[in-house]
Amino acid sequence: MSVLPILIGADHPLLRKKTKNIVKPTKEILKLIKDMQDTVKDADGAGIAAPQVGRTERICLALISGKMIPLINPKITSKSKEQESAEEGCLSLPDIAVSVPRSVEISLKYMDAKGKPQERKLRDFDARVVQHEVDHLEGILIVDYAQNV
Repeated sequence: MSVLPILIGADHPLLRKKTKNIVKPTKEILKLIKDMQDTVKDADGAGIAAPQVGRTERICLALISGKMIPLINPKITSKSKEQESAEEGCLSLPDIAVSVPRSVEISLKYMDAKGKPQERKLRDFDARVVQHEVDHLEGILIVDYAQNV
């Protein structure tokens, strides 16, 4: 088991960088995914993105239907107009919770750990977690949604 250190702080430069797409999952990428799974489990999180462990690849893990799913090169292709606001926390911003408006339903394209393209429609909590993690891949943090943080 390899638990990676989680980067902390809204002003950490790696948490503010946009990530780079991956051509295909290599042995190194699969090891990173495994280490990220160990890390998010250890931290009791609902998801984690590569920048949170100091990496620039476009990879995140998200709790979808109760399972931690690796998403490589995730792209949200549509978002419902209907939104809900809910408190969100972040492993990189301990002790901070922010009310974040998110689309209730999204469509998502990504590559799985075997390199196969996938598409999913997600709702409610599953959609919220994926939107949060994709924000990380774009250098966006929950504090960016807050009015007075």
